[in-house]
Amino acid sequence: MDYDDAVVGAGPNGLTAAAVLARAGRRVLVVDAAPTIGGGARTDSAFGAGTRRDVCSAVHPTGFVSPAFADLDLTAHGLRWLLPEYSLVHGYGPEHVLGLARDRGARDAELGREARAWERTVGWAGHAPGLVADVLNAPALPRRPVAAARFAAAAGLPTAALVRGAFRTPPVRTLFAAVAAHSARPLSAAGSAAPGLLLAALAGSGWPVARGGSQAITEALASVVRAHGGTIETDCPISGFEQLSRGARLFFDTSPRVLRAVMGERLPAWYRRRLDGFAYGPGTCKVDFLLSEPIPWRDARYAATATFHLARDVRQVVVTEAEVADGRIPVRPWVLGGEPTRIDPSRAPAGAHLAWAYCHVPAGCTEDMSAAITAEIERCAPGFRDVIVGQIVTTAAEQERYNANNIGGDIGCGATSLTQLMRRPVVSAVPQATPVPGVYLCSAATAPGGGVHGMSGYRAALHALAADRP
Repeated sequence: MDYDDAVVGAGPNGLTAAAVLARAGRRVLVVDAAPTIGGGARTDSAFGAGTRRDVCSAVHPTGFVSPAFADLDLTAHGLRWLLPEYSLVHGYGPEHVLGLARDRGARDAELGREARAWERTVGWAGHAPGLVADVLNAPALPRRPVAAARFAAAAGLPTAALVRGAFRTPPVRTLFAAVAAHSARPLSAAGSAAPGLLLAALAGSGWPVARGGSQAITEALASVVRAHGGTIETDCPISGFEQLSRGARLFFDTSPRVLRAVMGERLPAWYRRRLDGFAYGPGTCKVDFLLSEPIPWRDARYAATATFHLARDVRQVVVTEAEVADGRIPVRPWVLGGEPTRIDPSRAPAGAHLAWAYCHVPAGCTEDMSAAITAEIERCAPGFRDVIVGQIVTTAAEQERYNANNIGGDIGCGATSLTQLMRRPVVSAVPQATPVPGVYLCSAATAPGGGVHGMSGYRAALHALAADRP
């Protein structure tokens, strides 16, 4: 077909860009090398008919509040969010649990004497919803500059320093540290507090799942594209510029490496150097579990959340991330996980249940961490091993083979260092725009970074449409 815009990569950002462009009347073609669309937001039936396993991303606090998804009205295209009562439950041991509830009163009751400190640190005096929108729209000028300035000052801190200064009790320090460590950065690193502040602030709006799996987000975006005449093709790898229509605008929902390989010397030398110097983060090893019954937690709060963290104390989180940063496999990793069938029973047939969990590992690691991950869940939920029917392990090396954007198993498509929080991949009002007119990098390698929210693709598309206006 003849087309005005070509989008390389059918992940959430690529599909968001395509949806915005198609809605504006552009003839859009989306191509993806994989046999299915979705990138990091895919769901499969690897455990058998009737099961819905999220292959990578599973819980979507940024997607739920995404200005891009709201503008595209994905609910009109079949997306349904399921909001658990607790955004997060942190397990310290079998009998010791702390929940981060959506409801302010319930959250304050859980946090006790730390409630005021928590709200002061991450609640931003009622500005959280708007502030999060500003963060997701970065680096555009914020609509709430005072709140944004306060956020930026705290975001630049090391997590270790922030928790020491903000909270008095070890459990709350551990709770926040684990939220911040989603970014897979050493807690001593400047800027490591930023992801924690964003995700903790979103606890009030909720950490939801998509009904039927993360693929539901993908399918809703694809529905918008097709409703406005766009075309999506799979099993279509792009290895060179010659495969793309001359004169069409190009949008790359890919790693900087793919953009560099496809465009070659059509990119200026200084920009090629910047792409070559783009840093990637550590990898993850993920285990998906098929269970005969739900995980046998001893606390009922686990039944009211889609996300759990497991770490005895803040030291376990600190040591894990320090070991990974040093290129060492963690001895006793802290664990992130979830039980989607607690919140969405439609994902498995009667009598079956699904769970997932992962830990951080060095980039490119081939180590199977399932024994360590299972041991950590068993520690907090004695009897867990007895309910495991089957499991699928995805090592960091396999993460990259599954999705070429996950360099070394980095599911965020780029390290979240302080430098790359400000320069992702360049310092620009529109970092998605490359020096070549009409060519955009719209993946999570550009601000605002990782997460299934579509904002990089959204901003790239809006910038391109604005360039059409006289």
